[in-house]
Amino acid sequence: QVQLVESGGGLGQAGGSLRLSCAASGRISPKYSMGWFRQAPGQDRDFVAAINWNGGRTDIADSVKGRFTISRDNAKDAVYLQMNGLKPEDTAVYYCAARYYYAIDVPRTDYRYWGQGTQVTVSS
Repeated sequence: QVQLVESGGGLGQAGGSLRLSCAASGRISPKYSMGWFRQAPGQDRDFVAAINWNGGRTDIADSVKGRFTISRDNAKDAVYLQMNGLKPEDTAVYYCAARYYYAIDVPRTDYRYWGQGTQVTVSS
């Protein structure tokens, strides 16, 4: 089993920045792809960003490209989402996810492990 715990959410202002962190524990290894997803009220959960096992490749959703960056620190079993240029439409619960995927490319689907989520609210 893999446990994921998100932190760093809260209230941000339009144009401002927030940094989300996700700490992994349990049977996690560097051979996992890690991702961030978000779900706004009344909407489906959407892909935001993902990073491959060694951090050499990332995939960013068009809606946040150029504003959000994903990174990871395998020594700390952690993944981060740096969110700059926040917009009110970024308001959502953000989830960290993990999937065993030991390859160069970065998957957007079929993540097996999920955190509980952290609320991000952006005021205008």
